[in-house]
Amino acid sequence: MNQATLTFDKVSDPNVVITLQGSWTVSGALPTLDQLSALLNYDQLKTVAFITGDDFSWDSRLLAWLMACQRMLEPSRCQFDLSGLPEDVGDLFRLANTVPPNKALPERHTSLFQNLTSRVARLGDEAMELLAFTGELVITLFRWFSRKGSARWSDILSYCHQSGPSALPIITLQSVLIGMILAYLGMVQLRQFGAEVYVSNLVGVGMVREMGALMTAVIMSGRTGAAYAAQLGTMQVNEEIDALTTLGIKPMDYLVLPRTLALIMTIPMLCLYSNILGMFGGGLVATSMDVTWTMYLYQLRDAITFGDIMTGVFKSVVFAVLIAMAGCRAGLACGRSSAAVGQATTNAVVTAIIYLVVADAGLNILFYHLGI
Repeated sequence: MNQATLTFDKVSDPNVVITLQGSWTVSGALPTLDQLSALLNYDQLKTVAFITGDDFSWDSRLLAWLMACQRMLEPSRCQFDLSGLPEDVGDLFRLANTVPPNKALPERHTSLFQNLTSRVARLGDEAMELLAFTGELVITLFRWFSRKGSARWSDILSYCHQSGPSALPIITLQSVLIGMILAYLGMVQLRQFGAEVYVSNLVGVGMVREMGALMTAVIMSGRTGAAYAAQLGTMQVNEEIDALTTLGIKPMDYLVLPRTLALIMTIPMLCLYSNILGMFGGGLVATSMDVTWTMYLYQLRDAITFGDIMTGVFKSVVFAVLIAMAGCRAGLACGRSSAAVGQATTNAVVTAIIYLVVADAGLNILFYHLGI
């Protein structure tokens, strides 16, 4: 097998003819580009023609070598003439050059004003999408309460079990601990004034008006809201939601409404359950610090009103709607990859917690001005 070689023949100053001889295949060594570069005059070069010599054979290795030559000679903008080579070589070479090589885009330097403008525009788009989703959900809930909705009770009960009884262990643990924390904090301060018995007021009012509803909602946003986002996101990846839309089934009625109703039904009951366990946890701390259970319960009865209890329950209903909105919206807006499902789950939890904090602050301000 002859080694691959090349020879030069200058027809005229701007034109060069290169003769390829030997085996131009992957089994042999090819001439280096440095050898070619040393023999060419780039300044006056206009055309480079290739012809075949004795015992010429080739495979894809020749195409790779020709492409490398083209990149090396690209600054001189000379023309390649492959008419002297086998026809298949020319066809493959033209096919390889059909799509231009990728070039890095120049860096775009944006000003601070442009960055702020783009971010404000994105926030505006997010706000409009949220408003549209909220409006569609309100209309769907109104249709269901007017008995025109298409949500199935079997789906609602299934999601109620998922977000209700299945959540009791974690709600039990966090409620008892929250009640104990409130009692410890209150006892430290009240002991300075000899008013340890009023720790029941602090724990009772704090749990039924604030901590019971808020902490239950936070737990449910990380547990159930994330689950909703992952479920709907996986359906989006598998194109199941597109299939439902093609069949004329509204995803809002079939997917979002049952989940929302399940949270509306279960979170208020979990809130009441959390209130009871929180006050029990506070009583454990109070009785360990010279406050009897009788004193604790009597003081607790006088401190809590029905209005306080309903305030927490109303908050829990609002929180349930917000958690369902955050989880379902993130799932429906999910991309078409597994990474997008994870991102949707993260967005659901973060968005839900932001909704809860903002809504809780707004409701507290509203209740204060209304005297509730």
